[in-house]
Amino acid sequence: MSKRLTEKIVVLCGGVGAAKLLSGLVQVMDPSEITAIVNTADDMTLHGLHISPDLDTITYTLAGEINPETGWGLRDEGWKAMEMVKKYSGVDWFRLGDRDLGTHLFRTQRLSEGASLQEVTKEIALAWDIPVSIVPVSNDPIRTFVTTEEGVEIGFQDYFVRLSHNVVVTDIRFGGIESAKPSEGILEQINLASSVIIAPSNPIVSIGPILGVPGVREALQGRRCDVTAISGIVGGKALKGPADRLLQELGHESSVAGVARLYSDISSRLVIDEIDKDERERVEQEGVECVITNTIMESSDLAASLCRTVLALGN
Repeated sequence: MSKRLTEKIVVLCGGVGAAKLLSGLVQVMDPSEITAIVNTADDMTLHGLHISPDLDTITYTLAGEINPETGWGLRDEGWKAMEMVKKYSGVDWFRLGDRDLGTHLFRTQRLSEGASLQEVTKEIALAWDIPVSIVPVSNDPIRTFVTTEEGVEIGFQDYFVRLSHNVVVTDIRFGGIESAKPSEGILEQINLASSVIIAPSNPIVSIGPILGVPGVREALQGRRCDVTAISGIVGGKALKGPADRLLQELGHESSVAGVARLYSDISSRLVIDEIDKDERERVEQEGVECVITNTIMESSDLAASLCRTVLALGN
């Protein structure tokens, strides 16, 4: 086994890209020294249950139980509950497997008993024997809404899942974000970390809400020299999801230079893929150091290699 590093690391996370990065990071350093601050603006209430897609994707990945075919949900799932919902002509476009439903049932029960989302997330991680500290960015409800080109505002999961993100977006709103408070201890974790990593997640709807919680962007600005972002845009395209189209539709540039521009006030470095090596000068024109390596995490070994490169930048 490779030598593990011991510094404390904070990772800003949202969805599959972050989950893959964390799966590499735990191979090259002590997992108990990692704090994953996770987007919760994708959360929703469905069938009366509180569903936290990004928290669950990261938890299931670190538990080794993620569905490898989809990148979300649990492996070896059953779908009997969804079959019954469909039989009754209920809402079945958001697929919840039988085992996954157990997570949402537990979370909803604990929240109804007065536990915070942070407390429940910790309990779920402990049940899976996950040593990484997985923390929602806020215990307060934040919800992403998108406005389509028809002028209709819909919830994020309606856009992302029900409509397969196949509509043009003209605006994004993070409901509740102005009054949301950071989860307990996350600002201190950012201030005390050896380094902070921004995962290759969607900069608009995954990282954007994290940065929008009052105090988080300011904490990162104070640590800018220790913050490294990894571009989830490769060759002008998103590896997964609609990040490239959202960037363009909302007036940004779908390129590594565009990502550098979005993060330039909070990150001193941007890690880009070798495919974009000719973009180094444009990235550095944004006042951001450009680091070129393989960022496409097609295997756990490649994810670990990327993490070693990123960690070395802070030493």
